[in-house]
Amino acid sequence: MVSARRVAARSRLTFNLMASAEPFTLRRLGSAQVFQSGETLDGLPLRDYQHPHDLVMGLDARFDWMASSATTMFVSGGIVASPALGPTPFMHRSSAAFHPTAPLTHHMLDSSHITHGVVSAGVVTRGWGLEVSAFQGREPDENRLDIDAGLLDSLAGRLSWARGPWRAQVSNGWLVSPEPEEPGSVMRTTASIEYSGVHSANSRGLSWTAAVGRNDRADHTEWGALAEVALHPASRSRVYTRAELVDRFILVDFDHAAATGEERHFRSRVAAWLVGADRELWRSGSTSAALGLDLTLHRTPANLRDSYGNPVSWHVYVRVSK
Repeated sequence: MVSARRVAARSRLTFNLMASAEPFTLRRLGSAQVFQSGETLDGLPLRDYQHPHDLVMGLDARFDWMASSATTMFVSGGIVASPALGPTPFMHRSSAAFHPTAPLTHHMLDSSHITHGVVSAGVVTRGWGLEVSAFQGREPDENRLDIDAGLLDSLAGRLSWARGPWRAQVSNGWLVSPEPEEPGSVMRTTASIEYSGVHSANSRGLSWTAAVGRNDRADHTEWGALAEVALHPASRSRVYTRAELVDRFILVDFDHAAATGEERHFRSRVAAWLVGADRELWRSGSTSAALGLDLTLHRTPANLRDSYGNPVSWHVYVRVSK
């Protein structure tokens, strides 16, 4: 991620570029993750895999103008940017910074963080913020190297509050046809609270997030909730956990299809609990390398147990950061 900034007496202009190597380091299928869903491969919905992110994850500019000592107004626009919808995206949250996997609630909370075409405006005063966005509702296609130009056909608004290590938001968006395998528009509603600071009793770094999200579609509603915590018990060690409860629509109701000719899926509410840790092994200047391990336990509802059982997944990974 690269940023450039120019500051004047009462204004600031910022340019941002963010890129990902995932189109070259992951298979087209993405990375295996039990119960994950969202986007497609070869026109079919992805199940149990997290899709690769696009090469260009952000290309935008923002102009801030200080109207008074307590109030700032801004406008922003991007070829690829994030609209005023949802909490801080998971890869930028302090509580999720060490997780090698995306949340199962990703497409109910923060999947719009990579949107091809966004224009936003807002005002921030005394810690409170109000912003609105016009953006393209369709999520990125399967070509991870291109820019998917389109109409700004969707709208979102967000009310936020920030003070010190605390941040909270509620947001709502109308997304026109976000996913090709599920035709129709979506009303997405989210609420979250985040904390990123230092635990006063023992000076350990502590971050946590609690969030809920809901997608209202023409034929069904899906819901998800997330709680995640990251802790630095020592300068070179980190531990983290994430718990989620989320709706999935995997099983086809064949009786309904035979009677009506329409495909409908049964609701399955799944749960996942992840625990992990990593330990920094090497550091040179601002570059470090760490070895990590995590384990995820899943609770499967009765209507999916024959297909999934109660799966357990784990990762061993090396994390290099700068």
